[in-house]
Amino acid sequence: MSTHDPSGPEPEGGGKPSFDKQPPQPGPGAYGGSYGGDPHANQHDQNPYDQNPYGQNPYDQPSGYGMPGAGPVPGMPPLGTWPRRILARLIDYLLMQAVGAIIVAPFADLSERNGSAGAFWVGALLYLVYEALMLSRDGQTLGKKATKIRVAMLIDGNPPTQSAAWTRAAVFILPAVLCCAALWWLVDGLWGVFDKPYRQCIHDKAAKTVVVTTEV
Repeated sequence: MSTHDPSGPEPEGGGKPSFDKQPPQPGPGAYGGSYGGDPHANQHDQNPYDQNPYGQNPYDQPSGYGMPGAGPVPGMPPLGTWPRRILARLIDYLLMQAVGAIIVAPFADLSERNGSAGAFWVGALLYLVYEALMLSRDGQTLGKKATKIRVAMLIDGNPPTQSAAWTRAAVFILPAVLCCAALWWLVDGLWGVFDKPYRQCIHDKAAKTVVVTTEV
């Protein structure tokens, strides 16, 4: 016969379950996050936008960037000065005009308007081809070699590509031939004087090029 007293205390581990012990509730960190807990608990622990996977802010400019005398990109020589650039243009222009005059002279009187205009047109055409070919080779014309400057691609400092060299030469020459040379070259040159930080003339803007020195 059982002697168990139903009114007595329940033995440990048997009988009715105890409601004083609740199963553990998921809380912050239970799944490696804040699921089940305070959604704001880890809000200030780490901001995912505080870290840059590339190691630096892409908008931070390298030291010397855009400063007078500094190269356009790290490692590139300083920008070419205006006296050198103007002298280089003058050397190349006079050279091509002299060749144009020699070509036209047997067929026209250079003292007359038609003869001088013909020499200018031939010289301009020669200048276009001459500059495009020379710049695509190493970034220098004879005038630029004499003044120790060269044309470089703005993005990486390499000599101009074929398309950039022809674009640069065409934008410099063709408007002058089609309209008024003196006015166009004045506007083109003044644009570069006021351009910051790369001193790009309109023909440089069109070709994405820049003029730098060849000596450090």
